[in-house]
Amino acid sequence: MRQAYHAQLPLAATSDHPRSAELATMSKLLDENRSGVKAAYADLLRIRRADAKRGRQGMTAEQTVRAAVIKQMLGVSYDELSFRIGDSLQLRAFCRFSPADHTPKKSTLQANIGAIRAETWETVNKSLLQNAGVRKIEDGRWMRTDTTVVESNIHHPLDSRLLWDGVRVLTRIMRRAHDDYGTTRSNFTRRAKRRTIAIVNAGRMERRVPLYRDLLKVTRKTVHAAEMALEELNGSGDAVYAMQLQHFLPLVKRVIDQTERRVLRGEAVPAEEKLVSLFEPHTDIIRKDRRETYFGHKVTISTGRSGLVLDLVIEKGNPADSTLTMRSAERHKKIFGVAPERAAFDGGFASRANHAALKTSGTAEVCFSKPAGVPIDEMTSTPRIRRILKKFRAGIEATISFLKRSFGLSRCTWKGLSHFRAYAWCSTVAHNLLTAARVLIGRSTET
Repeated sequence: MRQAYHAQLPLAATSDHPRSAELATMSKLLDENRSGVKAAYADLLRIRRADAKRGRQGMTAEQTVRAAVIKQMLGVSYDELSFRIGDSLQLRAFCRFSPADHTPKKSTLQANIGAIRAETWETVNKSLLQNAGVRKIEDGRWMRTDTTVVESNIHHPLDSRLLWDGVRVLTRIMRRAHDDYGTTRSNFTRRAKRRTIAIVNAGRMERRVPLYRDLLKVTRKTVHAAEMALEELNGSGDAVYAMQLQHFLPLVKRVIDQTERRVLRGEAVPAEEKLVSLFEPHTDIIRKDRRETYFGHKVTISTGRSGLVLDLVIEKGNPADSTLTMRSAERHKKIFGVAPERAAFDGGFASRANHAALKTSGTAEVCFSKPAGVPIDEMTSTPRIRRILKKFRAGIEATISFLKRSFGLSRCTWKGLSHFRAYAWCSTVAHNLLTAARVLIGRSTET
């Protein structure tokens, strides 16, 4: 019969679950790489008081880095992250919070994690790669490279929706400025919303054009009123609302211009001239494989035989893959000090000039998945090596899928281009920590 009481709980959290072993190994890897923590500490000082010894003690740089890794691994919001850390002794131990500590709130987590720059996460990743070389997990002798798209956190861009967003945002700023300073305001939000809904539901373009004309008219009136309010705010000396209007007014004018060109004049607006979001204006239009259109940023990823991500670059626009081949090899050489002995690329990276340049730079064997301009018999020294490198290149597809499914790299939920870069690198660091930990755990079980 079970006893009516429970024995006292142990003070330390112990578990034989595989995830517990992974967290313990990841923690050891982070302990061995202190350069990234120092860089994170410098980033945190930018959002705190100049004198870090005064005021309430906040999260340390180490706690911030570890909490960010957990966030990307679990794919949760800041609110959920706060609950998970507070609820789990294992996560508390990993993030360096004692059982008696108060866990940080979601606002604290967001402010601290968001302060870490992409360059800092890249420093953390380079330190991990150096440690992986010492532990003989990754030597950098093999390299495979491919591109993918990380989407921005925006709704599907329609001209009518963008115009409605412009009217809504400018009206909101003018209303707040009017309440505080009595400046000019206008309110055409109901009319703009009705026109936007009517445009979406209109069956043919002939029915949409008159609706677009009225929506453009309303948007121009709102812009004119916002410009008047901006002049009045500049005269009164207020900076907050004036800065907001100065930010959004040029973007709304761009939306008006591209809508007039596309809808009223029938022009084909180039992708590099289009604005697809007022809130994420850095977003690019990416046409991949002539099939799907994505709204985000093109990302070039390089990995090694271990599965670790060796390098990641957020591209500007949609450059051809063939223009990125030598740059990937040069960045690899800077990280490891030597050129890769064997390199495998997707077919889009192939060209005779790239093949010759890679050979000249010191790469002994180069393979492209498609022989675009490079004869198959000249690509590698033997057919056997070509088959090996083609299979090796296919493995990067699994890494990209793993990054997107398990570390949130399919869609960036952080705002702004700088945070977009930080988000991608944070996901990369979390992926590499878990991958390296699993390799080390596998070695220990074999012995």
